[in-house]
Amino acid sequence: MNAAVATSVFGAFMVVTVALGLLAVRGRGNRGRDGLAEWSVGGRSLGTVFIWVLMAGEGYTSFSYLGAAGWGYNYGAPVLYVVAYMSCGYAVGYVVGPMLWAYARRHGLVGITDMVAHRFGRPWLGALVAVLATVFLLPYIQLQITGMGVVVSTISYGAISLNWAYFIAFAVTTGFVVVSGLRGSAWVSVLKDVLVIATLGFLAFYVPTHYFDGYGPFLDRLVTEKSEWLTFPGHGDSGLGQAWFITTSFLNSLTVVIFPTTVAGYLGAKNADVLRRNAMWLPAYNVLLFVPMLLGMAALFVVPGLVGAESNLALFRLVVDSLPAWAVGVIGVAAALSSIVPMAVFMLVIGTMWGRSVLSLVPRWQQRQKGAAQTVVVAAGVIALVLTYSAPNTLVRLSLISYEGMAQLLPMVLLGLVWRRLTLLGAMAGLVVGVGVVCGFVFTENDPVWGVNAGIVALGANLAVALAVTYAGPREHDDRPDGDVLARDEPEERQGTAGSREAELSGVAVSEASDAPAGA
Repeated sequence: MNAAVATSVFGAFMVVTVALGLLAVRGRGNRGRDGLAEWSVGGRSLGTVFIWVLMAGEGYTSFSYLGAAGWGYNYGAPVLYVVAYMSCGYAVGYVVGPMLWAYARRHGLVGITDMVAHRFGRPWLGALVAVLATVFLLPYIQLQITGMGVVVSTISYGAISLNWAYFIAFAVTTGFVVVSGLRGSAWVSVLKDVLVIATLGFLAFYVPTHYFDGYGPFLDRLVTEKSEWLTFPGHGDSGLGQAWFITTSFLNSLTVVIFPTTVAGYLGAKNADVLRRNAMWLPAYNVLLFVPMLLGMAALFVVPGLVGAESNLALFRLVVDSLPAWAVGVIGVAAALSSIVPMAVFMLVIGTMWGRSVLSLVPRWQQRQKGAAQTVVVAAGVIALVLTYSAPNTLVRLSLISYEGMAQLLPMVLLGLVWRRLTLLGAMAGLVVGVGVVCGFVFTENDPVWGVNAGIVALGANLAVALAVTYAGPREHDDRPDGDVLARDEPEERQGTAGSREAELSGVAVSEASDAPAGA
């Protein structure tokens, strides 16, 4: 009976989710390049509220809902890096977001693969970056499938096996993103945020009161019996000390601003001021992250003995153990939507990168970019599902692998867009070295290395090689003016007047300037 009630609540909300996605895109354009822009970046028309909930949704995932509790359960203090890097990343995004938005709007671009291809004038470079970014995004999709699968299996009280739950997560999200695109994700983010705030607010009060008679007794017991969880490097021989914490927070705060999903959120904004307001308000959302971290440590006393990937169940074991089935269903919906929204954006971004930068190089796909992108979405979801079955891992580890790999694009994307001297050869050499170093450390299980995040060691090598090759090699000749090559947050775009360039984005020629006489 409990399983029937909880899964019925869950199923009803999934129907509402799909309905919201369909409603969001009703009447929107869906053909040609305009169709791809509408599907992938919401037609560049989302306002402050939708951008806020969308980007909060992309940052607050099943990793935050389940993985944060799991790491709180396993290690304790080191999990606070999540709050640190996201808050610092929003500060960096205050500057970088409007700059990338202006660059993409000026040149009609829809992602970082477009940007690097335009910056260096090499279409094949966009295809290469798309392939590399996909490799490092797939673990994040796998993370969301794992998280939602855990939720579905748990709220069904074991009636749905974990393997079937993974498939449900894949099927629901793939169907949703193919139909609704970025705009649908933004609409569903509103529902997700309402449920997440309500359920975590309730759990923050309920769990300490129900199990420990309040926060005072709970914290006293935590300090007395589990003090190791409250200091670095946390519980056990984790190697996650202060140096790891600082380097991981620094690396991720830089990486998050060029993460393809973050850039998709940037490019969906209707103007740059939306992104500035968003950067100021998003840190407030991070307060919620303390709840699952704390509840994960509360689970140490209630459900001891969880090991490995089982620690991801710490929060939901408390929920299932003490709440009625309908409440379990509602909390399960909040956690599931925390997987669906970011997973949808990740899959959408992969589809967009391939549809725009890889398959568009094939002549017969050039006018079918949206269809190509949707096909890739399904393929990416299938690959991530297979990886979930064949190579499971804990949620936080999957997140770290994604960020460490994606960080190696920082010199090519950010440095390349602000410093014209960086050459293609230098950027490519640095990227090869950085990816090689990070893969070497990760796959030999030497992360952390020397007490610091392996990704920042790889990024240091990446940057050193890029600069050395750039200065040692020949200067590249490019006749384009700086305004066509570099990304700058110009006053024109800040005031929203870049809308006058919309005709260029839809392929309409702007000929007045070229027809005017010299000196006009």
